[in-house]
Amino acid sequence: MDAPEFLAVGHLAKDLLEQGYRLGGTVAYSAVTAHRLGRRAAMLTSCGPDVELGDLPSEIQTHVLLSEASTTFRNVYQSGQRVQFLYSRARPIAIQAVPAAWRKTPVVHLGPIAREFDEEMIEHFAANLLGLTAQGWLRRWDDRARIQPSGWEPVPELLPQIDALIVSEEDLQGEAAALRELFPLARLAVETQGERGATLYHQGRVEHHPAPQVEVVDLTGAGDVFAAAFLIRLWETGDPWQSLPFAVATASLSVTGPGLAGVPDRARVEELLAKGW
Repeated sequence: MDAPEFLAVGHLAKDLLEQGYRLGGTVAYSAVTAHRLGRRAAMLTSCGPDVELGDLPSEIQTHVLLSEASTTFRNVYQSGQRVQFLYSRARPIAIQAVPAAWRKTPVVHLGPIAREFDEEMIEHFAANLLGLTAQGWLRRWDDRARIQPSGWEPVPELLPQIDALIVSEEDLQGEAAALRELFPLARLAVETQGERGATLYHQGRVEHHPAPQVEVVDLTGAGDVFAAAFLIRLWETGDPWQSLPFAVATASLSVTGPGLAGVPDRARVEELLAKGW
């Protein structure tokens, strides 16, 4: 099997529904996005035997650390805002778990959702085109399992090793709002803003790109889709300003379908970009 071009690292998630669950987590949406955009995708994750991987395209290479439990969430949307509960966590992911053949993957997306690895993972992939969606380090959970915003004080020396720091407006609530002050330390930063689009911060320049109006079916995973699409386009072009509308279009299309099934292929993304909005 050919070496992957894109690697997503983090926990898979069981997103509980009224009946059963749906496969989720940043790594799932990220790897599926890379695959649908025509790239060879791989995933390093941890989950329990209760998680079925059948919803993932068979072409995605997976390395699963078996755990007694799976990271399990319930997402509730109220007026477009997500309220999230965390009921269990899978085992952590250590640097030593990264397969040797994947350590030079050109594009790496670190996508923690429940503090499943620590910051030294950044240093491990510093030579790659490295993206970080930091939501898993910007949250805590109380004794009722409800997730709350939390502050994050990263090691300052590590931030310049991140090619793209991507956080959502939701991530930046409460204590985490101070993270905006750290944006200049990363090579670039993006704040996603839901139906309003996203804002890119790079080399002292700030640019907002609006999102098209779409019929929303499922908001889950949109930020992860954005991140993967942005990183892939940045790798392809080297141009973050060109990557921004590409990622906004990809994420916007993803919410028009349920879960992973909503992630669009490149043809649909390019069609939307050609039409404009």
